[in-house]
Amino acid sequence: MFKVENLSFRYPKNEKDTIKRISFEIKKGEIFGLLGPSGVGKSTTQKILIKILRNYEGKILYKNRQLDDYGIDFYEEIGVGFEVPVLFSKLTGYENIEFFKSLYQNKADTEELLKKVGLYEDKDKLVAEYSKGMKVRLNFIRAMLNNPKMLFLDEPTSGLDPKNARIIKNIIKEFKNNGGTVLLTTHLMNDVDELCDRVAFMADGKIAEINTPKQLKIKYGERLVDVEYGDNVKTTFCLDELGKEKEFYRILEKENIITIHSRETSLDEIFINVTGVETDE
Repeated sequence: MFKVENLSFRYPKNEKDTIKRISFEIKKGEIFGLLGPSGVGKSTTQKILIKILRNYEGKILYKNRQLDDYGIDFYEEIGVGFEVPVLFSKLTGYENIEFFKSLYQNKADTEELLKKVGLYEDKDKLVAEYSKGMKVRLNFIRAMLNNPKMLFLDEPTSGLDPKNARIIKNIIKEFKNNGGTVLLTTHLMNDVDELCDRVAFMADGKIAEINTPKQLKIKYGERLVDVEYGDNVKTTFCLDELGKEKEFYRILEKENIITIHSRETSLDEIFINVTGVETDE
């Protein structure tokens, strides 16, 4: 869907580039995570890809065509969910959706979307009366109003309880399964682990690492297995030599095992390792 080559960008009043010659591609039908601490260029990159920011250096192709060659028809194909909900508080939820839907030629089933995110019964309430979580869900619907082929989502589950976060993640998965493509930015590594096919970690305006979550865990994890058994006895084995470990088999056969864990690292730990900054979780 997107191919980015040597992308650089500097804001007019800045002395240094915010984006520093980054290259990556987003494959059709995948969920691609763009991750990193605040201020490294994630939002700037998104704004360039959705044509809000111009005057960049480098090459960007959307569906094998120069991004700059697209006109207003480009916006018929993309949906954008900003981190901070942009809604009219003096209109009802339904009136907000109908207004934004009127801006597009291609229109989704509004009532079905409201039902999916659990807002149908509250659709006639003023948005000013909505809770934060309700606004987040309504904001997510906004991104889906034109049946987009490409979704840009910034912290789509932030501020949601586990039940409603699950609803949003299920809709994102359904969108992907139906052929959609997603660029996801978030600090919630559990969402990344569950949703993303590949992730790119950004640090200081550059891409420090791109890979699948699984391959990143293998690369940064330790190939060890911890076994806890009996009266809180703990022992560790090398994963590569596990088949030859007679003591491991003895424990399996003779002991009361409490837990067995491989030392697969978490995406939170990888985030810190690659970017040098802790996540919000």
